[in-house]
Amino acid sequence: MAFRNKKQAPRGYVPGLGRGAAGFTTRSDVGPAAAPASADAGAAASAGGSRAAEQRAAKLGMQRMQQQNQEQTGGTGPSPFGMAPKGYVAGMGRGAGGGAKADDGPAALEGIPQSSSQTPYDDEDEEADRIYEDIDERMKKKQKTKAGEDASDSNVNKISNQFRELKQQLASVSESEWASIPDVGDYSLRYKQKRKQDTFTPLTDSLLEARSMANADATSGSATLAGTTNAAEASNGQGFKSAVSNMSGLAEARGTVLGMSLDRMSDSVSGQTVIDPKGYLTSLSNTKLASDAEIGDINKARLLLKSVRDTNPNHGPGWIAAARVEEAAGKTLQARKLIQEGCEVCPSSEDVWLEAARLHPPTMAKTILASAVRRIPTSVNIFLRAADLELAAQAKKGVLRKGLEMNPTSVTLWKAAIELEEADNAKILLSVAVEKIPQSIDMWLALARLETYENARKVLNQARRALPAERSIWLAAAKLEESQNHEDVVDKIVQKAVSSLSKHDSVVTRAQWLKEAEMAEAAEASVTSAAIVKHTVGIGVDVEDRQRTWSDDTNGALSRGAIATARAILAHSLSAFPSKRSLWMQAVELERKHGNNNSLDDVLAAASERLPKQEIFWLVRAKERWTSGDVEKSREILTQAFAANPNSEPIWLAAAKLEWETGEIDRARVLLNRARERASSALVYMKSSILERESGRFDDALSLIEEGLENYPKFAKLYMIGGQICSEDLDINKTNFDRARKFYQRGLTICPDSVVLWILSNRLEEKAPRLLAEANGDGNSNNYLGIGFTKARSLLELARLKNPKNPELWVEAIRLERRAGNDKLAVTLMARALQECPKAGLLLAENISSSPRPEQKAKSADAIKKNPDDPLVISAVASLFASERKQEKARKWFERAIVLNPDLGDSWAKYYAFEIETRNEEKAKLIKNRCIAADPKHGEIWCSIMKDMKNSKKSTGDGLDLYSMQFS
Repeated sequence: MAFRNKKQAPRGYVPGLGRGAAGFTTRSDVGPAAAPASADAGAAASAGGSRAAEQRAAKLGMQRMQQQNQEQTGGTGPSPFGMAPKGYVAGMGRGAGGGAKADDGPAALEGIPQSSSQTPYDDEDEEADRIYEDIDERMKKKQKTKAGEDASDSNVNKISNQFRELKQQLASVSESEWASIPDVGDYSLRYKQKRKQDTFTPLTDSLLEARSMANADATSGSATLAGTTNAAEASNGQGFKSAVSNMSGLAEARGTVLGMSLDRMSDSVSGQTVIDPKGYLTSLSNTKLASDAEIGDINKARLLLKSVRDTNPNHGPGWIAAARVEEAAGKTLQARKLIQEGCEVCPSSEDVWLEAARLHPPTMAKTILASAVRRIPTSVNIFLRAADLELAAQAKKGVLRKGLEMNPTSVTLWKAAIELEEADNAKILLSVAVEKIPQSIDMWLALARLETYENARKVLNQARRALPAERSIWLAAAKLEESQNHEDVVDKIVQKAVSSLSKHDSVVTRAQWLKEAEMAEAAEASVTSAAIVKHTVGIGVDVEDRQRTWSDDTNGALSRGAIATARAILAHSLSAFPSKRSLWMQAVELERKHGNNNSLDDVLAAASERLPKQEIFWLVRAKERWTSGDVEKSREILTQAFAANPNSEPIWLAAAKLEWETGEIDRARVLLNRARERASSALVYMKSSILERESGRFDDALSLIEEGLENYPKFAKLYMIGGQICSEDLDINKTNFDRARKFYQRGLTICPDSVVLWILSNRLEEKAPRLLAEANGDGNSNNYLGIGFTKARSLLELARLKNPKNPELWVEAIRLERRAGNDKLAVTLMARALQECPKAGLLLAENISSSPRPEQKAKSADAIKKNPDDPLVISAVASLFASERKQEKARKWFERAIVLNPDLGDSWAKYYAFEIETRNEEKAKLIKNRCIAADPKHGEIWCSIMKDMKNSKKSTGDGLDLYSMQFS
């Protein structure tokens, strides 16, 4: 900074003087010349200490310094700040007006006041300063007097200064210490006087004894109850009396009153109470005590509603609200007074009269309603309320008839009056009602329901003439004819209804008509429903959208439970599209779920007649007849199917299966021979070989397999059947095993992607050495296990190379290692398999079931995260819950598994075995019926049971029983 470079301040410089501050100087600032000024300043400070004294001392010091400078320079020397520039005008830079310049001469400077620094300090200035000092001194004395301190003390000790250190120590106070500080009480004089008035005077022993005797007399029938009067009136020294209550007496009195009340409520014979304890406690719990806030709200509501009534006294809701506020506050009498005043002010308000009747007892309410009827004779609600108050039926009828005289067109009053009458009187009233109010549809329909068939027709005809645009009357006429079994008339009435409504411009949408059809079905008028659908289902539907729209309508009706309506829509759709296979399938499914055998057979017969080339309808019809026990009818249907489809493979196989299942093996064999000639296929050869295998003719079966493989070499199942016959059905010897091995090798060469062939070949290589050793009589057959495991392991590795990412092959390899006793290797293979197929449900389920018990929960959670919708995983988790005896959870997860895939037999079998194990026979029976209806075809364990040659004649229910006996 620039001022730091200066070695010495200008001579006579006083810091802050230009800003009006009280300057001060030191010897180091101005030298010895400033010492007198400093002395004067110090003296002034010690003398007065005020701001005026400091300024005076500073001015004196500045004046003396200037005089000394003038004496040293002869009166013409420069000022301590140096000479001013030529033409300088003081204050010009701050906006001051320019005056005479110094070089203009003495004349120009006349009349210009000198600056304060050059003005001499005269006696007047000194006197003014002294006056101000006296004023300051008097103010200080007043302050000292007010504080009660010594007037001579110059430094006033304030309370804030005295407690400054204590306030600083508050920063170290903890929260607990702060909370322990007691509250400051109010010890003002007025509270002391109030407490003085409440001072109690102690009683003498004689007075206490007398009061005790009085309390004892109260229980023996004294008229005055204990504790209800003052015990004594004692005089204090000031001459006034104070009434003192005996609190113990009040408690005894309360107990006495309670005992007397209970005695009145007790049975005089047995001494037991007749009070309902539950009702008594309920009444106590319902007792509501109003809080201060609620009382304040009630008062506000009163003021607000009073303002409403004063502003608009003819406003009925204001009176009602005011009465209900009083009722809520528990002041019923005040509420009644308000509502009575409202009735006088608002005599034409129906709601006010009804509210008054509600607030008063029944007898008084009748009188109020009678006055209301005289004031408002056209009020229907008042008559209805008056009828409700009457207890006798005849009195109710009288009130309602009086109301009908005043209001003959009120439908509500007519309905209320008719409900009280018997059938004959109701007819009379209804006949009068339809004359008074012919536009009431309900009255016409009610009268028609009470009349006979002939009279009902007349009534409906009259109603139709009175209301030609009302569809309910037309539909009522159709239902009437249906009740008399006039089905042909029903169709005509509905047709006329549609045309008549269109003539009278009555717009009825298609959705409304379908809703009417569903309502007719609900009223058990299915013929009327079908007629409505027939004549209205095509309204507003484009030609190209008819099939889709009607199919959606059918599904919607089924979802709402309207079976007859859905059947009628489908029938109309099939009449418009008789060759649509999807519509016929929808109709078959509808009859299968909601119809009976006859209705299903009728639909299938119609479908077969309309679509004779569709084998599915012939086959389903034949199967339904066969399952119902009518085998001859089933054969007849299949004969008709042969005539329509002579070269159809499914029909040939169905005919052969029918004969096969009924025990006609020769007829089945003949049918299969003809099928191989007329409709040859790989499936026909497979069924033929299976038939010969079940018959025990293994050589014929193998010859059929060889013949089939010549014609269809890529059909893998023929290789499987040939290998199974050689390894399982024929004698155990090396020749037969070699034949089986050749079947599998040929199949794997031609069909390398057949996983089942790889698995069957692997199992043959695993067990062949041991079985051959047992057949040869070698007692150490277990020594050959290692040879079989080695060959099987190498074969599975080759299978995984040709079929990568296949979970079935991985599971087979893991199980092979577990059977061989290589658990660590099995764990390693499982890890590799999950890396290659992380979301395979078969692998995840196998990992859960084969893991140690402590790890199964973690494995289950991980499997559900990876594949939450796989039925195998869900079934494995359910089995885990079943093993832990968590039956409800297990049942819930089994249900989820069968819902996800009802064709998986393993889930059904495990669920059934679980219910059998828990001895829930009813639930097990229900599961069996559901499984039979689902007819599952897949599943590893399920197929191993159902495709076993010993179980070829077993049904689905038998398969469940076999699984439960084998695995439970």
